[in-house]
Order: sequence, then C-alpha cells, then structure tokens
Amino acid sequence: MRKTKLLSTLLLSVTLGAAAFGAQAQDSGFYAGAGVGQSFVDEGAYDDEDTAFSVFGGYQFNRYFGLEAGYADFGKIEPEVAGPALEGDSAYLTAVGTLPVSENFALYAKAGVHRWNVDTSLPGLTGNDDDSGTDPTYGIGGQYRFNDRVALRGEYSRFEVEDADADLAQLQVRFDF
Repeated sequence: MRKTKLLSTLLLSVTLGAAAFGAQAQDSGFYAGAGVGQSFVDEGAYDDEDTAFSVFGGYQFNRYFGLEAGYADFGKIEPEVAGPALEGDSAYLTAVGTLPVSENFALYAKAGVHRWNVDTSLPGLTGNDDDSGTDPTYGIGGQYRFNDRVALRGEYSRFEVEDADADLAQLQVRFDF
C-alpha cells in the first residue's frame, strides 16, 4: 500500500510537472528583432543626441523570463565646445523579466552587462584613439503583440560607459520563431 501511494504521488507529480512545462512551452522560444531611435549623452562637454540603431536576439524561457543579446550603434555625439566627436557602439547580454498586463500587452525590464567601444578617446582617459570596456546596462519597455509572431516594443535603456551614461530610446520590432 505504501509503495502504491508513493508511486501514485510520483506519477501525479510528473504529470502535473509535464502539464506545467507544456503550458510554459507555448510561451517560449527564440526571437530576433531590430530597432531605431535616439541616443542621448549629457556628460561634461557632451550634451548631444543622434540616431541610433540596434539588432537583438534572445530566448524566452517562459512568459516571465528570457535572455537577450544584442548590438547597439549609438551614432555620433558632438561636444558643445571644441573637442573630438565620439562614435560608440555596444554588444550586450541581459536578463529580461516580463510582466504580462493583458493578452497582447506586456511590460518588461532588463539588466546585464555590455562591452562598449568608443572610437575617439573619452576625456580624462588614456588618450588612445579607441577606448573600450565592460559596464552594466539596464532598461525598461513595453511590448504590444500583434500576433504570435510579431510584436512592437518601445524601450528606454541606459548603457554605463566608465563614469558616463549613454541613454537609448527606441522603437523595435520583434519576431518570434
């Protein structure tokens, strides 16, 4: 009797676990997308904005959590006074937490690290023509899903670059596979 109860409990646990995984599996899978928007820098002699582009891809483990990797080109930032213009880009990896608000709309937040590159030296640094480093990145956004495969996202992200911040506001299109 004890063995039968244990076997029944185990079978029930496996069945419920498989059902829960099946429910999450429909909300999981790979995705990719691209975005366009504005980059903003307001640090020291630099207070400028430019058109920015990004591409990204990721894996949605369930409707609440995913991992995303991407590339962002910040464009060209000009100083307010004489000095070198900065052109920067970043490759990033973030964890993405999603909060579904309705069937088609969700809010999300992401945080991770990025590897940045600036093609003209930052003021006060080494004086080389190329600076790079690894720093935190984070952001928030909203996503409207048109159907199971296509969504429109609005996102605001911050990329820390040494002691400076580069902000990025974008509209993005996401395609799920």
